[in-house]
Amino acid sequence: MTEPDLRLSAVVPAPLKVTYEALTDPAALRVWLTEHAEVDLPGRYEFWGRTTPDGAEPHQRVLHVDEHTIRFAWTVDGVETTSEFQLAEDADGTLVTLSQTDLPTFEDIIADKAGARGALQTFWTLAIANLADYLAGRALTPKCDFTATELRASIVIDAAPEQVFESMTRPEHIRRWSGVNIDVEPHVGGRYAMGGFELNPGGTTFVEFEPGRKATLRFADGMLDTWELEGTDGKTRLTVTHSGFDPANPPYPGWAGFLAGAAALRRYHELPQWRSIWRKMEIAGVPESMFAIDQ
Repeated sequence: MTEPDLRLSAVVPAPLKVTYEALTDPAALRVWLTEHAEVDLPGRYEFWGRTTPDGAEPHQRVLHVDEHTIRFAWTVDGVETTSEFQLAEDADGTLVTLSQTDLPTFEDIIADKAGARGALQTFWTLAIANLADYLAGRALTPKCDFTATELRASIVIDAAPEQVFESMTRPEHIRRWSGVNIDVEPHVGGRYAMGGFELNPGGTTFVEFEPGRKATLRFADGMLDTWELEGTDGKTRLTVTHSGFDPANPPYPGWAGFLAGAAALRRYHELPQWRSIWRKMEIAGVPESMFAIDQ
């Protein structure tokens, strides 16, 4: 296999055999992965639909299958890539490692010039997060609809709005639940910088900041990211809206990335003995200092 551009490792809460079944049962795949799936190994492993990048029809071809590995070619935007699931036993369940080749450059992804392949990294991050929650019997986080021109989602978190808001705006919390280094100036006019201020000195800027209720970030290109929090019975309905982008080129990579982060945020607040599922994140072209995975 060509050296991968992406390698994600996470521990999911189920034995290896159960995890393998979740990866190969089409009914399970239709719950945690995507809209449509058909599997008949060793010859067929296909998934497609609105929640799959370039998903109007299936574009996968099996390359190798054994009791620990599923490797397949996946043509996205006319480019044949290679995806691989590798499973290993772990004291906390099963270590799932996802490898992906032929990603666009990180610069093109950030500039929204990468097409459907630009969303593969965050697509897989969200998928693995939902796999973990599926195996734990938890509610899943909404998937990214790669056909949508309106990007809006509501997520219920079992914690008070003040707690959720603080964990989204205080860097010491964000680094723990997201695994990403983020610097934040928590006030109107303050910066929010992925990778920290040294790596990303411009960042984005808060144009609204109401603790426990609402915040809006403005990006350099004018896009807005709005968080609205509403509390009921000790829980929070978090509604996030991306707006101000070109509807002909929605920022799907960033939107899928937010949803993957929302899955981690829910676990952070809802699991009594919380521990991040992530063991490793490696993305070609992304500085190691971007990540703050602490195991």
